[in-house]
Amino acid sequence: MSTILIIVIGVFFVVFCILIWLKPKCPPGVLTPESRFMTLAMDRFLNDMEREKPTRFNDQHLRIATDNYSYLLGSGGFGSVYKGIFSDGTIVAVKVLHGRSDKRNEEQFMAEVGTIGKIHHFNLVRLYGFCFERNLIALVYEFMGNGSLDKYLFNQNNVIGFERLHEVAVGTAKGIAYLHEECQQRIIHYDIKPGNILLDGSFNPKVADFGLAKLCNRENTHLTMTRGRGTPGYAAPELWMPNFPVTHKCDVYSFGMLLFEIIGRRRNLDVEVVESQEWFPMFVWKKIDGGELKGLIIACGIEEKDEEIAERMVSVALLCVQYRPDSRPVMSDVVKMLEGSVEVPKPLNPFQHFMDGNFSAHTTDTGGSSVVLTDSSIVHATT
Repeated sequence: MSTILIIVIGVFFVVFCILIWLKPKCPPGVLTPESRFMTLAMDRFLNDMEREKPTRFNDQHLRIATDNYSYLLGSGGFGSVYKGIFSDGTIVAVKVLHGRSDKRNEEQFMAEVGTIGKIHHFNLVRLYGFCFERNLIALVYEFMGNGSLDKYLFNQNNVIGFERLHEVAVGTAKGIAYLHEECQQRIIHYDIKPGNILLDGSFNPKVADFGLAKLCNRENTHLTMTRGRGTPGYAAPELWMPNFPVTHKCDVYSFGMLLFEIIGRRRNLDVEVVESQEWFPMFVWKKIDGGELKGLIIACGIEEKDEEIAERMVSVALLCVQYRPDSRPVMSDVVKMLEGSVEVPKPLNPFQHFMDGNFSAHTTDTGGSSVVLTDSSIVHATT
């Protein structure tokens, strides 16, 4: 009897082992069924992305690549960025989102992977892959050796020539034009600013940080926003008006604000610096209106050999920040104007109604400072 029992137990054990061996195994980086923390939308999104270019990594891959996250490149409200090196020598930047899986992180994750993960352009930062696990949400980007543009505009210790800054402006415009006009679905970035323009080892610019980006079918002329997007000081006025129709021209406005900071090599408004307390775009318009453009260019430290390029950039910046979105140029025309292949139209005063006092004001809190939102500009004020 005991012999039969042993045989039966042995048979059951063999069958059990065979079943375990036949059970499908999850490849590295693929979440197991216990990953109930994911929403249905995220689960569907990750399955769809398996057909796209980005590689799906797991926590172990990224811990090895980053040497257990030992080389911090920078951090902010979104999370932290670490330098990593894969076994084939590829250097990457690993962006780890703060917190675990919540609605906000999922939205940012899907915005970035769902946009930049499907497209490739020389002037857009390349997404190599991503990780979405219970304890880690991360994005893996190409490493940009020279950091972000703001480091060279607002830091006297990191100065680059104006001719190169012009090339950065042109390259950035090309990247945005691709998003707006050449992708299968138009992509609106919503947060164009110096901190989101990264520079590679040769100072080639690449638009980065698609955490606020939205896809828009070409048949749809606009989106309706229920809450503000973008960064005060760069965001178009329509972005701060509840339920106001928003188009890709909001990126054009932000690019114009970026151009002003390239021209002046200063923040458009810096209340802590005496000579920067006047809003620079308005200051520029007053100089042009008074026939003092050349004096402005000299005051900005721009050499005579770059004067023509600078004048063109000033005019393009003013065209981009026109109050009415339909008065702003499309980005492909911005590229041509900056390159000098087409004539730059004479800009109208984009701040006329602001100067006349015909604007409505709203206030909001951004944590640490109050922001006065007007129909013509977004201006920081200290609390």
